Amino acid sequence: MFWKKKQFWGSLIAIALLAYCVKDIKLSEIKELYKRVDIIYIIPSIFFTFLLLVSKSLRWRLMVSQQKAIKYIRVITLFAAGQILNIIMPVLTGQVGRLFLFSKNEDLKKTFVFSTFVLELLFDSISFIVFLFITSFAFVFPEKYRFLSYIICGATIFLLIVLYLILHYQNIIESYSRKHFRTRHPSLYIGVKKFVRSFIQGIRLLRSSQHFIGSLFYSLLGWTSSTLVIYFLFRSFGLQLPFAAAATIMLINTLAVMVPITPGNAGTFELAVITSLAAFSVPRSDAILFALVLHLLDLLPPSLLGIFFLRYEKVSIKEIKAKHEDEYIFKEVSEDGTLIEKEEKV
Repeated sequence: MFWKKKQFWGSLIAIALLAYCVKDIKLSEIKELYKRVDIIYIIPSIFFTFLLLVSKSLRWRLMVSQQKAIKYIRVITLFAAGQILNIIMPVLTGQVGRLFLFSKNEDLKKTFVFSTFVLELLFDSISFIVFLFITSFAFVFPEKYRFLSYIICGATIFLLIVLYLILHYQNIIESYSRKHFRTRHPSLYIGVKKFVRSFIQGIRLLRSSQHFIGSLFYSLLGWTSSTLVIYFLFRSFGLQLPFAAAATIMLINTLAVMVPITPGNAGTFELAVITSLAAFSVPRSDAILFALVLHLLDLLPPSLLGIFFLRYEKVSIKEIKAKHEDEYIFKEVSEDGTLIEKEEKV
């Protein structure tokens, strides 16, 4: 019921925002733009949307390689299915759905999968800082987004410090929880111990320079692909804007849709793109249609590959939604901090 309420309000907000975005579009403007659009440039845009998904999938495959080797095609389609959950489940509930999906289908512990999500966030934050630094030489980042970019930089540094402390002071953390919680709060002590041990398995790749560089490479490849999607779409729409402008719009859009309020960021995505294009003096009608096409391209790869995976593996989205409501990440924990997973009913 709680999830349905969030979905209802999210859908309502999406409809309202989309109506606001398209209210000024005239049919004559659409026809005029259609004559100007160069379809040839749509092809590389589509290519880089798929490359974006592939790079994120291979990054996650590298992160879980210490626990399990997953075939390339399978990890790409699995990751796409996870993206579908992000699309249809608003306000970060899609991430919980992804956790259940990845854990169940690849037989991985939920705390381990969760730790890979933290690493995804970390590497995306590092990539954001890199692109922000590069584009700052060409454009001044808009004032209203600058403060949020500072927060991301600070949060990234803080997260790196926290992960470093967990990696290097695992025994101290466990000893502290044993001393202060084992007698008074045994369940808390066991939970902390289990979480640290499972979580440490996921972030251990930070100790390996090869894994770290590989994950960072896939992250930067993905962000570059996302920028190239926008750049070639510029060319398709006849907008003579440089690569740095595409990167700036990509960064602003990333900030604007960081927390998915609506399913698939419908409405919020378009509003962010339209607002950022206005800074480059792009006509509103062109900006609106550009935003709609860009959003469709963004949804294309996960929709095609994710639906294939869900049908081939016979995964029920309805079941995942139910788990999001009813299931806890930690079901049962033994005295030595081992997570006991209940067997799935057939």
